[in-house]
This record gives sequence, C-alpha cells and structure tokens, in this order.
Amino acid sequence: MKTPERYLITAALPYANGPLHIGHIAGCYLPADTYVRYLRLHGKDVKFICGSDEHGVPITIKAKKENITPQQVVNTYHEIMKNAFTDFGISFDIYSRTSNKIHHQTAADFFKTLYDKRVFSEEFTEQYFDEKANQFLADRYITGTCPKCGNPSAYGDQCEKCGVSLNPTDLINPTSVLSGEKPILKKTKNWFLPLNQLQAQIEKYIDSHKADWKSNVYGQCKSWLNQGLQPRAMTRDLDWGVKVPLQDAEGKVLYVWFDAPIGYISATKELLPDTWEQYWKNENTHLIHFIGKDNIVFHCIIFPAMLMAHGQYVLPENVPANEFLNLEGDKISTSRNWAVWLHEYLNEFPNKQDELRYVLTSIAPETSDSEFTWKDYQNRVNNEMVAVLGNFINRIAVLMQKYFDGTIPGNGEIPIHNNSVETVIKNTYDALAKNIENYKFRQGLFEVMELARFGNKFLTDAEPWKTIHTDTEKATQVLTDCLHIIAHLGVCLQPFLPFTSKKIFQQLNLKEEYFWKDPISIYAGNRMNKPDLLFQKIEDEAIQFQINKLQHPISEASANIQAQKESISYDDFTKMDIRVGEILTAEKVEKADKLLKLTIDTGIDKRTVVSGIAEYYSPEKIIGKKVSILVNLAPRKIKGIESCGMILMAENSEGKLAFVQPEKNDFENGSIIR
Repeated sequence: MKTPERYLITAALPYANGPLHIGHIAGCYLPADTYVRYLRLHGKDVKFICGSDEHGVPITIKAKKENITPQQVVNTYHEIMKNAFTDFGISFDIYSRTSNKIHHQTAADFFKTLYDKRVFSEEFTEQYFDEKANQFLADRYITGTCPKCGNPSAYGDQCEKCGVSLNPTDLINPTSVLSGEKPILKKTKNWFLPLNQLQAQIEKYIDSHKADWKSNVYGQCKSWLNQGLQPRAMTRDLDWGVKVPLQDAEGKVLYVWFDAPIGYISATKELLPDTWEQYWKNENTHLIHFIGKDNIVFHCIIFPAMLMAHGQYVLPENVPANEFLNLEGDKISTSRNWAVWLHEYLNEFPNKQDELRYVLTSIAPETSDSEFTWKDYQNRVNNEMVAVLGNFINRIAVLMQKYFDGTIPGNGEIPIHNNSVETVIKNTYDALAKNIENYKFRQGLFEVMELARFGNKFLTDAEPWKTIHTDTEKATQVLTDCLHIIAHLGVCLQPFLPFTSKKIFQQLNLKEEYFWKDPISIYAGNRMNKPDLLFQKIEDEAIQFQINKLQHPISEASANIQAQKESISYDDFTKMDIRVGEILTAEKVEKADKLLKLTIDTGIDKRTVVSGIAEYYSPEKIIGKKVSILVNLAPRKIKGIESCGMILMAENSEGKLAFVQPEKNDFENGSIIR
C-alpha cells in the first residue's frame, strides 16, 4: 500500500531582534502562504511551519545596548511578529520559537547524534578575545575595515557594503564591539562540520535539482561549490543559545545557523508530538523551504549537509528563494528606518491586508530584485483592484438588485450559457495551477485578474441593462454567467486574497470556502446579499503621509510606537480617578510568570492590585516605589485574586514597561493626578 503524500512547508524563521517589514513578507512569507493555501484547496496533507529565530550575537548586542536580557529582547519581538503574521493572514499551522525547551532539546540531540557518529572534527583555532570584557568574541562582536572594499564598519563574518564573506582575522584594524579595544588572538576549541568531506554528496544533490530549482538558487549553490566547501564551526563561545551537550564545552553554544533550521523540526514536534516523524523521515514527504536569497547557502548546502550526516531525515525537495524587494529607489534598511513595517501598515491601513498582499504579489522579486513605491501601491489598488476586480463584481451585484431584487431568477441549478465563459474559466484554473505549482505567483495572480478583465468586457459587450426589457432571457443569461465568473474568481483568489474571497462568497450568499475541485452551483431563488464595495480607493493624502514619513524618518524604536487612539471628551477623562500610591508589599502570583500581587497605599486605603510587570521588576526591588494608580477601576478577579485598581505603566516600542511616577518624592500618597 502506497504511503500518502505529505507536504511540509517551512518559511524562514524571522530573526527576533526587530519587527517585520514588507521585504520580509514579499521575499518569503507571502509566497509561502499562497502556496500552502493552494495545497489546502486541493485537499493535500500539508503542514506550514515557522517560528522566531531567537539566538545569535545580534540579539545579545541589542540586549547589552538596552541593558535588558536577551530573553526580554526576543519576547518582545516574538509577540510583535506573531501578531503581525496573524493579522496579515499568514496561515501557519504553528508559529513556534527557538527559545522553547523542546527546541533546545531537539537541537542538542541532533548535535549529539552527529558527535556520536564522529561527524565533527574538533579543532583548536585562534579566535579574537576581548581582555577587558574577558570573553571570546563572536564574529558580530568584531568590526574593522573590509579588505576588499575598505568599508571601515565591516563585521567579522561579512561586509554589508560589498557583501563579501569574511573571517574575523581578515579584518584590518579589528575592534571589539563590547569594549572598543583591540582584541587579541587566543586559542579555543570548537566543533567543525567538515563540509569539504561532504562536497561530493552535496554536489550530487544540487545537480539533481538543476532542472526544477530556480536558476538564481541553483547558480548561487554552484558558485559556492565551485569555490570548494570548507569546514565550518558549528559551535560558538557565547552564553546565549543552545548549550553544546558535551562535558568539555562549558561556555559554548550551538552556532545559530546550526540550531535555527532545526527549529523547523522542533516546531513540527511541538505541533505533532506523536506523528512528526512521518513528515521528516518518510520519503513521501515533499519538504519545501521558502526563504530570501540571503539564506540560500544555509538551506541548500549547510542544512542538507547536516541532514545527510544525520542520515534519518528527508532532504529539501525545493527551495524557491526570492530576490530582494527595494523601497522607493533604495535598499530597505532597518537601521535607517527605511522600511514599511508590517504592523504599522496594518494599523494605518485597517482591513486592507489584501491590498498589500495583492501589490506585493504583483511585484514579487521572484527572479530579480524589484521595487515597492507608495505611488505604485496606490495605482495598483485603484486601477486594478478597485477599477477591474471590485468594479466588475459591484456592477453585477447592483444590476441583480435593480432587476431581480438580488434573487437569482429561473428554475433549479443555473448552468453557464456562453461557451466562451466556460472556456475562459477552465483556462484560468489550468494556467493558475501551472504557475503556482512552479512558484510563479506573480503570473498566477495575473491570470486571475485576466478572468476579471474578461468578465468586465463580457458584461460591457453584452449590455444586459439595454436588453433586459427586449430580450429578458438573454440579459438574464448574461448576468447569471457573470455570477459564475464571480464565484470562480472567489475560488481562484483564495490563495492570494483570502479576506476578499470570503467577501465575494458572502455577497453571493455561498459558503465561505471552496476546495479546488468543488462544483460551484448557482441556484435560482438564492438571494444575494446587498452590494458592498470590496475595495476603497486609496486617496492621495494617505500616500503622501507615507512618503513624508519615509523622507523624514524617525528612529527605528519610535517607528514601533502605537498610533494615537480615538479621541475622547474631557468629561470622559475626568471620570478617571488617578492618584499617587506607594507599593507596600509585592509577591509573585503562582503559575503566572508575568503577574505580581501588590499591596498599595493609595492615601485612601490599602488595597490589592494584580499587575503584569513581573518580567521587568522583581518583587523585592519595588517595595516603597511611588506609582500612579487608577483607583476607581471596577474590581476584577485575576488568577483568583481580586484586583482593585490599575498601575499606570509606560510601554516603549519594544514592549518594555516602566512606572509612571511623580518627578518628586515628596508627593504624599493619595495626591490626585490631573
């Protein structure tokens, strides 16, 4: 008996040291989601895996700069990214994180298996050491002058100006990021994956995909192979990450690019604790990695080499990497805040997820770098989504209301009357399937829009509004044929514009989702819902605001501050009784990592307040703190404790909390805050 096919689709684990921008979405997550939705429409057994990549040096650097722990950094950005993905409609089966215990155990076990098989070579190498900070320096803790282009701010692993890969010892005038001092070379032991010994096996694997992998992916892999693979250290001298599971490896963690791809495995284990091996260790699994081009070597060479060395896992069948998305004539830069942040977009353009999904798919950097501009966004929404797709559907809805009060006329199931309509619908499905299955999502969406264009022309040429009184039957047939076109547009748009497809089915008063092969029946007597515009035009003012924001960038941190809420009246504000209080006691709430139980002297009374500040303040350090407390908030039970009031906290762009306090300490408890 043949084992059923399974699809395991992964999207690159986003790095948890900043929020998501449209470059991330266009390069990796939107095409992955489109492909997964398409597979689901075909009834395939598919699992969509992702999670936050939470280890590595950049996170420790950010934590040191902000005087917080690495865990606090990743906690903040994990939540921001997870919420943005959900709100945007990226339909992961699981969004996990590499700081989870299950991941640490899985990555450590994987390493130990390779170690026990004697895959690694143990080597003593000279590595830069910061005497002042008293620690070895990972590659990103060292900067210096690039030997190739002269960039004075190159990192120890790569020059971000010219893109060349480096070793720290290649840098001219190396400097420690920690202390600013010149580091010394000191011997240390690490465990290396001998890629040179695996080259022939990897080369055979890469060459077997010459015909079905994207040319940019295959070409980059061959370039690396032609240079000759070298052993690569799979451990680092660092205190943040998955501990190396060996007795003589104190102070060492797994290289982030060793542990991160194992995150796909650990997330699958978390999702499917009893059946995960069916997706990772069965030859009938189609393992497909969606990534950006900067991750090609890791997913096509290093991770497959790890899997080969382990010996029990399937290898990636395809790695359809996209190129980069630029922004308004320049590369996206998080440090310069030259980016369109996904969570900001969702806040500033509410309920317009599909508008951005449409535009990013239309300009997807599938074979070469592409560019997003706000004017192009406006033009595509207004001239394509509104004027073509939305206009066609609205025209039919209005005509059906006008002539039939929204109720489909006739008897029984209404067929398609015009042969050309039937042919174009069939051809759309065929072209769409061919393109999506070959990872050509941009062309696939174009084919769907061609069906909408055909519908508009078919309607305009037939002019049923003129013939409705002279040839009612013919006019009715035209309108019901258009209803068939709209229904099939709804099906074909499901992978691309999931929010829109549901609205289309709602307008037709059909079920909200269809499988690819489901018959779509238009029945006489079915009453359509009243017309409602699918899309609204994007006005010049909204676009100019976005352009101005780019031209006058605020800091990256400020970019993440939430927008102003709706205005309230002065009377609404005066209803709140906010006073100065003092924390008398504080203790952790059992089985609640984020909660503290506080006793507060409000000047009126002494009361209990439960506050979610345990991540940022330890109980013993806040006794005697002056706070601002909303005293007339209705009591409510939290974890079985009645909380009477609320502490006012300031929250920055990264979710960090701080007390809102009076500037001077001589304000007595109970002082009113106005």
